Amino acid sequence: MRRPDELAEALAWAGDAVGSAVVVDQRLAGGMTSWMTRLEHADGATSVLRLVTEEPWRRHGPDLVAREARTQQQLAGTPVPAPSSVATGVVGGVAAHLMTLLPGRPGDGPVTALARLLADIHEVVADPAPRTFQSWAWEAKRIVPDWSSRPEAWRRAFDVLAAGEPTWEPCFLQRDFGPRNVLWQGERVSGVVDWVETSTGPAWLDVAHGASNLALRHGPAEAARLAAAYVAETGRRREPWWELLDVVGFLPPPGGALWDLGAPGWEALEDLLVDALDHLS
Repeated sequence: MRRPDELAEALAWAGDAVGSAVVVDQRLAGGMTSWMTRLEHADGATSVLRLVTEEPWRRHGPDLVAREARTQQQLAGTPVPAPSSVATGVVGGVAAHLMTLLPGRPGDGPVTALARLLADIHEVVADPAPRTFQSWAWEAKRIVPDWSSRPEAWRRAFDVLAAGEPTWEPCFLQRDFGPRNVLWQGERVSGVVDWVETSTGPAWLDVAHGASNLALRHGPAEAARLAAAYVAETGRRREPWWELLDVVGFLPPPGGALWDLGAPGWEALEDLLVDALDHLS
């Protein structure tokens, strides 16, 4: 991702919003949809700037930053450690969101802490409630990948999804849960970032996506540990249908490029798919 042409204008906008000029900007790693920058201001204040620069998200940028800002306001006063929104706007044609900087660094921590964090997120009561979740496993994506060693598993998963989703109890979802969006200080969660996809949906959809992301980093066993920790934390039962939906969502649309997950990553997701199929009731 190259440095945005709009960045200089956005830094001036951020300085005006805080009331103190930006003197240092340092790009933060991990942004897929946006240019994320840590800012230092002349008065010693710090902040984080999101610029939604990447398509197809750029065209929806104003809605995304508005959702994130609203969600951060709703999370204030809850046990979920989220940034606070400072300002939103459109700068040079690009949606911008300025927010507070949280302590800690993204990475890995105890799955029991992740499970407790998910439980806290799912207990949030927001008014108004976020939009209903959007599936990332569109029908057009449901094509058996060429690299698969178990194509019959993918065909069965597509059939299960086509038969329709199970009934679900609505709750508050982070919707893009995973290690890159959780900040740690030691083994303590110090923050959760990236709230542009916040939704209302079934709790297990968040668990499934978090498990998929852990499998991509550490293999399917770590995904299973997160799921087990969440069941132990909440008493909710496992719901493999949502795991199928999440794994299939990683497939590219027709004509699109595969996510750069590497062969081990795709094999891990296929293992998750097979395990979910084995545990369907």
